[in-house]
Amino acid sequence: MALILHIDTATSFGSVCLSQDGKELETLHNADQKDHAATIGLFIQRLLNNHGIRHEELDAIAVSAGPGSYTGLRVGAATVKGLCYTWKKPLIAVSTLQMMASGLQAEHQEDAFYVPMIDARRMEVFTAVYNSSLHAEMPPQAMILAPDSFSAYMGLKTAFFFGDGAAKWRPFLGSPTNAVFPTYQISAAHMIPLADKAFASKHFQDVAYFAPHYLKAFFTPGKP
Repeated sequence: MALILHIDTATSFGSVCLSQDGKELETLHNADQKDHAATIGLFIQRLLNNHGIRHEELDAIAVSAGPGSYTGLRVGAATVKGLCYTWKKPLIAVSTLQMMASGLQAEHQEDAFYVPMIDARRMEVFTAVYNSSLHAEMPPQAMILAPDSFSAYMGLKTAFFFGDGAAKWRPFLGSPTNAVFPTYQISAAHMIPLADKAFASKHFQDVAYFAPHYLKAFFTPGKP
């Protein structure tokens, strides 16, 4: 077990969390995506000060590694790489989708499918399907939603669809199914068990070469 700083800026709702021995000490949140770059450093300093912790005492720094907002992921990656290099700490990368599944699974503790969805514009989402052990039944991907997108998982057991992209999927459902749409708020605290597991197994990233998992190329319209 370890003292770990967790950073999530993958979506419009950013947060920084401090955990010790697998337990959440405190989490600070920012709901304005354009402020992530400005607030993340302040949150880190506030958390360390609030708990009387010097950065030398940290055992590792974990980051939500994507998929998600291109800009948000770059902010998180740049921050964590800078801190890990300067403070000489190991870097832990956690899948944003698996982190979300971990957070919801901890609330429901049910043998079900956990289907996090991050809005990727238009009818596209970043998504995956996890079982109750947080193993991917369907790997993370960028998906354009269609009526049969999750047909392999419907009718077998409860399927939780959640995240800021889940509302796009609801209109595709016809008669009552095993689909449930719970309220969910992403939080850096949800990566604690995954980061602790990675720390225990020394599954660290190369600070120099780490890059977020965008899942699709960034596109910007060209000038006419």
